[in-house]
Amino acid sequence: MIQPGPPRAQTVPASASDTAFFGHPKGLGYLSFAEAWERFSYYGMQTLLVLYMIHRLLLPGHVERVAGFAMLRGFLERASGPLSVQALASAVFGLYAGAVYVTPILGGLLADRVLGRTKTVIIGALLMAAGHFLMAFEHPFLLALLCLVLGNGCFKGNIASQVGALYAHDDLRRADAFQIYYLGIQVGVILTPLVCGSLGELVGWHWGFAAAGIGMLLGLSIYLAGRRYFPPDMPRQAAAKKAAPPLTPAEIRTIVVLVLLLPVLAISACSNQEIFNAYLVWAERHVDLRAFGHVIPTSWLITLDSVVSTATLAGSIAFWQAWAKRRHEPDELTKLVLGCAITTTGSLCLVAAAAGSAATGAKAPIYWLLAFHLLNDIGFSNVFPVALALYSRAAPPALASTVIGLYYLSLAGANMFIGWLGGLLEKMPATSFWLLHAALVAAAGLIFFLVRPLFRNALA
Repeated sequence: MIQPGPPRAQTVPASASDTAFFGHPKGLGYLSFAEAWERFSYYGMQTLLVLYMIHRLLLPGHVERVAGFAMLRGFLERASGPLSVQALASAVFGLYAGAVYVTPILGGLLADRVLGRTKTVIIGALLMAAGHFLMAFEHPFLLALLCLVLGNGCFKGNIASQVGALYAHDDLRRADAFQIYYLGIQVGVILTPLVCGSLGELVGWHWGFAAAGIGMLLGLSIYLAGRRYFPPDMPRQAAAKKAAPPLTPAEIRTIVVLVLLLPVLAISACSNQEIFNAYLVWAERHVDLRAFGHVIPTSWLITLDSVVSTATLAGSIAFWQAWAKRRHEPDELTKLVLGCAITTTGSLCLVAAAAGSAATGAKAPIYWLLAFHLLNDIGFSNVFPVALALYSRAAPPALASTVIGLYYLSLAGANMFIGWLGGLLEKMPATSFWLLHAALVAAAGLIFFLVRPLFRNALA
């Protein structure tokens, strides 16, 4: 399942009577299309990143050209010992993918305290476009990643907060607006492996990265064209605001519980986050990727996951709505337990595929991957959005945005963890590798189950 950027605190509505875009403000259309192209560029680059590193950038004759990489490699190998090309690519991916979930906190502070949201989003888009185009060259590879991390931090949360700021506090269209906004994200993610992935794998890596850069510029152009329809930034007068009341003991206990759940959430996400990393490497080598008589590019598996995750998310919403009409709907912690259980069965499909391949010496059939994506996305649709809803609901009002930022640290931790975990692919049998992922997700589900009685009152 693909995750959207984190929404932050909302402000003043731009126009309560504007219904030009399917009953919503015209600004929503511009923001949704701009975000769709930004996600197209972001996931286009991320889809290619590990494959590009193991097939070209980190090979002799190329890795020596990357400015500063020897220093980074030395730092990583001092912590873990000598790294193979695949393990090194996994470690770099983990650092990058983890950092992109930390910098939105900094981007939010920059927008709230210094520049305002619109200027910060524009700076973020320019940084990301620069990063994508720099990826077309080997020498500035690390500089490109830095631009993408910083640009993502400026762009991601602030454009989402502008969506909410289009609506008055009591405007019930806001929930529908974020569904439309999320649909734009999913469309961008579905298309990007077909374009950037195909160009990168079949034509040339740098063509794929350049396509991602062009997508980012298109997103920026749409954003600039719609500026007059966006709500104005709130005056940055934080110092003049009345001090927030101190937290109550109950609110402090709630925050402690939410912080304690972060590492468990990170572990629960490891199978899902591995999809962009070792999963692609393993599938390319050990799965028969033929469909309708043709071998599909490995990167198209990301499109498959995006399509399935969109369908399963919609199905999960419909299921719980129907369930609530007949029975009591379970609380968030119970849904997290169920989600982890289903996700574990998805990982076991990869265990079965790897075991069958090892036994026969042949590549595993692709239907194991279809089963994995279906079960993983059903499970994760009851983990990611449910956990986000839990943190949003339980957060003390005075720290609502900060607590949401804390939640996204769980995904940062998950990505950094799978950066290390993915390096084990070459050190253990694939059957054991995927069984380890299943065991980790199952352990997270067990922890959620055990802490329900202890944490339920604190999170009520």
